[in-house]
Amino acid sequence: MFNVTVLKMRDIMKFFIAIILLLGIIYLGKFFYKKTKEGNLIEKAKSGIEILSQNNMIQCLDKTIPTISTINKEYNEVASEDDEEIEGDFLQEVLKTQISSINGMEKIEEKAQKEANAQNSAQEETATTNTQEEKIQLAQTGLPTQVITNNPISENYNVEYGKVKIKNQTDYQLTREMLTPNITIENKNIVLFHTHSCESYTSSEKYPYTPTGNFRTTDLNFSVVRVGTELENHLKEYKYNVIHNKDYHDYPAYNGSYTRSLETVGKILQTNPSDIIMDVHRDAIGSRSDYAPTVKIGDTDEAAQIMFVIGTNGGGLEHPNWNQNLKFAIKIQEKAEEMYPGLFKPITLTNSRYNQHTGKYASIIEVGATGNTLEQCLNSMKYLSKVMNEVLQ
Repeated sequence: MFNVTVLKMRDIMKFFIAIILLLGIIYLGKFFYKKTKEGNLIEKAKSGIEILSQNNMIQCLDKTIPTISTINKEYNEVASEDDEEIEGDFLQEVLKTQISSINGMEKIEEKAQKEANAQNSAQEETATTNTQEEKIQLAQTGLPTQVITNNPISENYNVEYGKVKIKNQTDYQLTREMLTPNITIENKNIVLFHTHSCESYTSSEKYPYTPTGNFRTTDLNFSVVRVGTELENHLKEYKYNVIHNKDYHDYPAYNGSYTRSLETVGKILQTNPSDIIMDVHRDAIGSRSDYAPTVKIGDTDEAAQIMFVIGTNGGGLEHPNWNQNLKFAIKIQEKAEEMYPGLFKPITLTNSRYNQHTGKYASIIEVGATGNTLEQCLNSMKYLSKVMNEVLQ
């Protein structure tokens, strides 16, 4: 009898210990279930513990204390109902939260979509207006042309080829053969870029802007990049393949501009082989901010004058293409003198290379000066593209 009593007490203690452990595991399981949503793992753990308990402790207790079986059954039923209620409440709260979040997200997305649609509509209207106002009009020929520059700076040149004037700043003695533009242009892909992307012009009523430097702006809609875009658009009207790079090369640092633009051109040529490479600039006349070299074409068009700058190997850098570059500039300018006399100023031939070793027909073109307005420079691109088409077609 004593041994039986001891056995029962041990079984009862084991039962209570098992109950405490089971409740602890269930509590921890529900906690981690909420945090990780790994409900299946918790359920499997609960089932394993229940099976272990039923096959060992509870069977022993059922045999030893009959009333424990009834209590255990009632407990299991209550615990099961509590679990379902807790899980039901938990899932219900989660569902409410998710539905609320989804509704909130839908409202945010709907609002964002409305704003995006409104913005797109405004942009489309602006683009349509700009297209209508600035519809590309190809240049006409046979128009009277005259230079109308106020207070002009005298043209200095020391070489002439027909009507083409050249300011030779090198030690090369330019022979007739070196000047004759006997070149055949086969690769007519055209690359446009800007070593000094922030160069800008005199603000005007049509194109007002706030400078971010001395005739400089980081707004590419008002800088020389916009001039490049105008040339690009006109050349595309003539069906040429044009790659126009609009990267900053002189901002935030001016020093190193040519190094950065050389890297840009090198990358472009890897995938777009081109012979015609044009670095579009604005002429910088430090002592004359009001200098505006201008030509009047027809009755109304005022266009900024253009100047080719051609580099050589006179500075010591390898440049096997420089004479080809010069012939290209002479070929273009020779045609321009026929069609629109005065559109070009004399070609400048320098000792610096200016990255022009990258192509057979590479050049700098300086469009206008600080005193010109943007609209005058845009007009120039209309006539330059017409001249180029006459040469390249």
